[in-house]
Amino acid sequence: MSRLASRVGSRPAGALGRLLAALAAAAIVFFSAASLPARADTPGDFAFYVLSLSWSPTYCESNKAKGDRLQCGGRPFAFVVHGLWPQYERGYPSDCSSPRGDGVPRSIVDGMLDIMPSPGLVRHEWRQHGTCSALNQSQYFDVVRRAFETVKIPERFVAPEAPLTVSPNEVEAAFRAVNPGLMSNAIAVACDQQRLKEVRICLTRSLAFRPCPEVDRGACRRDRLVMPPVR
Repeated sequence: MSRLASRVGSRPAGALGRLLAALAAAAIVFFSAASLPARADTPGDFAFYVLSLSWSPTYCESNKAKGDRLQCGGRPFAFVVHGLWPQYERGYPSDCSSPRGDGVPRSIVDGMLDIMPSPGLVRHEWRQHGTCSALNQSQYFDVVRRAFETVKIPERFVAPEAPLTVSPNEVEAAFRAVNPGLMSNAIAVACDQQRLKEVRICLTRSLAFRPCPEVDRGACRRDRLVMPPVR
């Protein structure tokens, strides 16, 4: 008989039974928890918004843009709205509708294409973020437009015809210079390996600038970035 078998065989029957019962109970708890549906985020339960402004020429140079003719066919867009995201102080709610979600009417989609030039993006942003706002579709996209109009785009970034080389700090400073009240900890630049991707600005529910330490901490830390031109 092996040592292991000898040890198991010498264990008192009562102790072995209690051990097996405990293991069985733990397994039941684990598999029961794993089978429970994830907690649904609650519409309207959030602290503030993040307005994400995407630098369209960077997107149009990415693999994701293949076939996106409206936004990238002639590349006429500079900063466009990626989304208006309800946020917690840490983290954010997501997909607050039923699993099937609500379709966005064509009239609403078409009405947003001047600042969100992708029908798929409009529908995605409603499903993932808009459903957490506690607003209906018309109300939510009205707030998206008002948020976009709240933020002034620096003249340098309206329609550059040649590539720009900038630092994240320069971009933030340019936005702050033309948007009175925009604090340094209420704006963050996002980037990939070498290009500027987005500028994210934090807003209250009434669309006033407000600090957002977690968003600010996630800002791009690279020294220099390229902004591909608008063509």
